[in-house]
Amino acid sequence: MIKTERSFEGVYLALAIGALLIAPFILTESYTRHLLILALIYAVVASNWDLSLGYGGLFNFAHLAFFSIGVYGYGIMAKSIGISPWLAIPLAGLLSVAAAMIVAVPILRLGGIYIILVTFAFSQLVLQIVVSQSDITGGNMGMVGLPPLKLPGYNFVRDGKLGYYFGAVILLLSSTFFLRWLVNSPTGLSIVALRDNADYAVSRGISLAKQRVITLTASALFTGIAGGYYGAYIRVASPDAFGMGLLSLLLSILLVGGTSTIYGPILAAFLLTFISEAMVDLGPWRHMIVAVMIVAVLIFYPGGIWQAATGFNEFLKRRLGGRVARKTSAQST
Repeated sequence: MIKTERSFEGVYLALAIGALLIAPFILTESYTRHLLILALIYAVVASNWDLSLGYGGLFNFAHLAFFSIGVYGYGIMAKSIGISPWLAIPLAGLLSVAAAMIVAVPILRLGGIYIILVTFAFSQLVLQIVVSQSDITGGNMGMVGLPPLKLPGYNFVRDGKLGYYFGAVILLLSSTFFLRWLVNSPTGLSIVALRDNADYAVSRGISLAKQRVITLTASALFTGIAGGYYGAYIRVASPDAFGMGLLSLLLSILLVGGTSTIYGPILAAFLLTFISEAMVDLGPWRHMIVAVMIVAVLIFYPGGIWQAATGFNEFLKRRLGGRVARKTSAQST
């Protein structure tokens, strides 16, 4: 059964990767590619949030701060210090990991609403630091004209966004394989065990403090890298990265996609990004319609759209299994 499920996962992954590789050659408009790049970045951030919120059971509202730290970290390192953009992006991820280690300390023994309060307060603290240090961060005006990515003889700005698109695809694939490896490892199993029954897991020798640090830092790594990549693509670092609009979008992507799935938020990132853009002319009604859609999905499929996709997968396996069984029976007779 496990081998069959993994084979199905491999087939779907191959199809998804194939679709991502040919998409920009079918969708050739610059703005459509722009939306695809944003969806890829949001997918990285939301799927990594799923690690701490879904698998770890930590109501970590500092996750957006990890992304914003990546954006500003890239801006400061690439523009102010002069570090190569290719080096500044992974360093932005390490900067977010350091921030995650800081926020992990006060919540090591906390639970429930207290984790929400501490992580949300941390996010607001980072925002206030960004706004107050205008000499470094540009304050409320932000940082503009951040250095773009460059390769010898290749221009990322004038290639119809193909370079940035495939860079975002590589980022998403790297993040997804990292998350799949982690959640299937003994460390990932212990993270889930602490979420499901912390007292029993601790009695079996699992360290609550250690696993919380690992969960937060692991979820911050690619989130910060995605923030750095976002800064290199948009070329702007502003306090809007901390805004409730982006927070609501990412949380919606996570909930609609389905927690504890990884793949669900990735699928929902593309769905919500394009649906939201298709209704841009509706003004404030757009947010209301999206909210109604989210409520409808959560009512009929509490596990998100990934639950619906999994149901279809089970149906497909039963149909294929039935055909194989009938074919084997016919051959035996």
